[in-house]
Amino acid sequence: MPELPEVEALTDFLTEHLVGRRVVRVLPVAVSVLKTYDPPVGAVEGGAVTAVRRYGKFLDMETDGGLHLVVHLARAGWLHWKDRLPDGPPKPGKGPLALRVALETGEGFDLTEAGTQKRLAVYVVGDPREVPGIARLGPDPLAADFDEDRFAALLRDERRQLKGALRDQSLIAGVGNAYSDEILHAAKMSPFKLAASLTPQETHRLYTALRDTLTEAVERSRGVAAGRLKSEKKSGLRVHGRTGEPCPVCGDTIREVSFSDSSLQYCPTCQTGGKPLADRRLSRLLK
Repeated sequence: MPELPEVEALTDFLTEHLVGRRVVRVLPVAVSVLKTYDPPVGAVEGGAVTAVRRYGKFLDMETDGGLHLVVHLARAGWLHWKDRLPDGPPKPGKGPLALRVALETGEGFDLTEAGTQKRLAVYVVGDPREVPGIARLGPDPLAADFDEDRFAALLRDERRQLKGALRDQSLIAGVGNAYSDEILHAAKMSPFKLAASLTPQETHRLYTALRDTLTEAVERSRGVAAGRLKSEKKSGLRVHGRTGEPCPVCGDTIREVSFSDSSLQYCPTCQTGGKPLADRRLSRLLK
């Protein structure tokens, strides 16, 4: 799933490749991708892109007609830039292509989505805040005004576990499954620790890990072409997606906890005092 660093890199990439260029065609291939119908998606045709912004994990492309083409790539969506789009309109079918945007230069991009769970979302709105997911976003963790006091205030009465709290977009915008694992590993904290139980010293450690992990990931991704961002993300992860591999800090074996539709990875030595966390799904299978 693209998270804050990858979407930030896509924002930079699209700023360079889209701003000042005119959209001549928006071609939805999968009807499920469109989440708004008034104005229609074709209303952005003829407009020049004036700015590209990021809101959490959302991409916002503003046009000089006052409309915004907003994209959320969800779990399995991606953006593929084309220096030259294929001739002729795309054919609807069973492939991953969901929507194509063509520019007057012959360039453009495709939005694709793998798998059967179709969550990729495209909106055409007059104001990004009309998108429900943007309207309920919490603060951006890399914003200049997101200081440690503000972070501590968010967690003070938060009764959930740290893993769930960090992933809640209405609490903090942009952090997903992968980077929450990375942040907790850098902070040396259990994903199951209650957010409200943190001491001031632990809050400082987690805040530092949050900012440093995301900042470093953004810097790694900066300037990377859109097509290489996925592999760049994976290469920079220390624990997420690395079950069974040695921890790069202490050498212990990275372990996993599985849920119905996701999993988390952690290092027992670095994060849980050497104790493996209970994997409830696996425990049920072994009964």
